[in-house]
Amino acid sequence: MIANRRPRPASDDRELRLWKVGRALTITFAAAVLVAGGIFYGLVYLLDFQEIDTTKKLDAKTLFDLVKLSFGVVAGAGALVALVVAYRRQRVDEAGAHREATRLHTERFSQAVEQLGSDSPAVQLGGVHALAGLADDAPDNNLRQTCIDVLCAYLQLPFTPDPGNDPAHQQEHHRYLALRKVRHTILRLIGDHYRRPQGTHRSWQGCDLDLTDVIIDGPIDFSGATFSDGAVSFRGATFSSGMVSFQGAMFSGGRVSFYGATFSGGAMDFDDATFSDGTVSFQDATFSGGMVGFGSVMFSGGLVSFGRVTFSGGAVSFYDATFSGGRVFFSIATFSGGMVGFDHATFSGSTVSFQGATFSGGRVRFNDATFSSDMVGFNDATFSGGTVSFNGATGVPPHELLAAVGTPVPATVELPGIWLSPDPQPQEG
Repeated sequence: MIANRRPRPASDDRELRLWKVGRALTITFAAAVLVAGGIFYGLVYLLDFQEIDTTKKLDAKTLFDLVKLSFGVVAGAGALVALVVAYRRQRVDEAGAHREATRLHTERFSQAVEQLGSDSPAVQLGGVHALAGLADDAPDNNLRQTCIDVLCAYLQLPFTPDPGNDPAHQQEHHRYLALRKVRHTILRLIGDHYRRPQGTHRSWQGCDLDLTDVIIDGPIDFSGATFSDGAVSFRGATFSSGMVSFQGAMFSGGRVSFYGATFSGGAMDFDDATFSDGTVSFQDATFSGGMVGFGSVMFSGGLVSFGRVTFSGGAVSFYDATFSGGRVFFSIATFSGGMVGFDHATFSGSTVSFQGATFSGGRVRFNDATFSSDMVGFNDATFSGGTVSFNGATGVPPHELLAAVGTPVPATVELPGIWLSPDPQPQEG
């Protein structure tokens, strides 16, 4: 579950909060008198009236003007009363309409949840689409969030693994495939709605997604989505197959967590994404298989943490990534297998820390990377196995890298010759 999630006020909630009629009329009359007085004295000042000519005799014309003025005041007062009453009636009508919409939503919600709890996968599939439609048409954001929470909760439910194609378990196999179709439909709908620009119809951007401990074995597409608000949690999730795409996504706020997730198969694509603010955490995750790509990613702000991550298999690529701002941590990470590549990456301004990292196996490459900033650090890192290559790297050596590698340089670590000179100077890229 997303920890300590607080309900956020919905901008379209319509709570009926009206003053009493007497108070509303008194304040309205007082405001009208003040406005009228201000206008009168303003006109007197602008027209430069010095004095008012008084007469002792009240003629018929003056009397008629006073009568007209009296009727005007009465008419204005009546108009103010009508305005206040009309405003109150409008507010009451809006509140009534909102209550009616909420009541209808609740009825439809109950029916959709009942469908989702059916034993029939076909009925469950109908419930999934009904809940997605209810989220789109929800009268306020809180009701929309409730629909999304139910869909996410369904994905968190345990399910029986595939028994295989053994004819003796054919019925169980078919049921597994049918229920997998329901799960994959939810994943597809989440991606479809989250890609829509925030504020547009059917957009779920800004809503919380709680996919904690979910097994993701099918495609989900967040390409081009913007994560600027809310909390998205893949905490403890397992990515075992299928394609998960964040290509071109913008992480500009909020929280996205892959804490403790396992990447054991399939593919995850962050290519061309931008991390400019907010927090994205892969802390304690395990990369043991599959492919995760951060190609041409821009790290320009916020915090992206790979702290205590284990890279034991598969491939993780930061090819041509740009680290120009913010903080990216690989602190206490373990590189024990697979391949992690930073080839052609540019380190120009981000604080990138490999403090306490252990390089004991697999391959880690910084080939042709550019280090134009001294904010990349390998403090207390350990190089005990595997292959770590900086072939073709240019710029200043990362902080404490040479001390961590030691002398003589192990055969498993490849460094540019100029970095090994007594007084290494920055190279032109």
